[in-house]
Amino acid sequence: MDFGVVLQTDPPAQRTVALAKLAETYGFGYAWTFDSHLLWQEPYVIYSAILAETHRIKVGPYVTNPATRDWTVTASTFATLNEMYGNRTVCGIGRGDSAVRVLNGKPVSVKEMRRSIEVIRELANCRPVEHNGSTLQFPWAKTSELEVWVAGYGPLALKAAGEVGDGFILQCADVDIAKWMIDTVKTNASNAGKDPESLEFCISGPMYIGEDWAHMREQCRWFGGMVGNHVADIVEKYGNEGSIPTALAEYIEGRKGYDYNEHGRAGNSHAEFVPDEIVDRFCVLGTADEHIAKLEALRDVGVTQFAGYLQHDNKEETLRVYGEKVIPALSEAITAKI
Repeated sequence: MDFGVVLQTDPPAQRTVALAKLAETYGFGYAWTFDSHLLWQEPYVIYSAILAETHRIKVGPYVTNPATRDWTVTASTFATLNEMYGNRTVCGIGRGDSAVRVLNGKPVSVKEMRRSIEVIRELANCRPVEHNGSTLQFPWAKTSELEVWVAGYGPLALKAAGEVGDGFILQCADVDIAKWMIDTVKTNASNAGKDPESLEFCISGPMYIGEDWAHMREQCRWFGGMVGNHVADIVEKYGNEGSIPTALAEYIEGRKGYDYNEHGRAGNSHAEFVPDEIVDRFCVLGTADEHIAKLEALRDVGVTQFAGYLQHDNKEETLRVYGEKVIPALSEAITAKI
């Protein structure tokens, strides 16, 4: 299992860079960031600084979207970073959430997201692509390689992830929901003639090392509000039975609204409806041993990467314990099985 860290690009930018460097030191392979240019600083500028000050870690948005960024510019940005720093980027993409909604926009259709994936991936992999009636290719890109991982919850997004994605991103660390989603994506991949085991399955949630459960829950309750906001549109469209796991939909009935100015922040006042049970299920909390046990369960249902959010008050200590105890324990478990 690989490990990633999910950061917000709050100022100062050097703080984000420092956390990414620390994550690499402790054995994390990925440094992801939110991508909402009005709410936080521009992530692609910060990626360049991270890559310049690290050696191994990969960077990418968690997640970008086809609405607020021109597809060819997105591809050019990734290709440039790859040509400069040696293919250490990955593109997480979805239909659009916070970056779109703060502009009073709406997420794009899954069909449009699919088209954007083709354009971004082909261009960033130094290949020609048909777009807007022209054949496009970067004449300067010679070595760039890019994978595109699809984020989503609904049936059409899961279908797209299996059919056109190089990986799947799920922002929810509940074992049962992860299994349902991964199995669905694998089925869609198999039906499309792809090897489902060739896909990456990245599951994420806040990771907090500690023993004070009341405090940890309050620091991470925002995540249940964020996931609920993502799922609300899907539940409205498909209902809360059948098309998505019941456990993912039930708790959002108490949702009253959402303020994107508090998006992804500890103490989010719009997450009060999220019960403790959901916080515990969706996040990874507790001692190192409790983290190890949950991550082993996630690995056993097909998770290939756990990406932990650090939007709380215990960032450095959580990274340290992961580096010293959690990541080595999962690595040892894999070695023992081999």
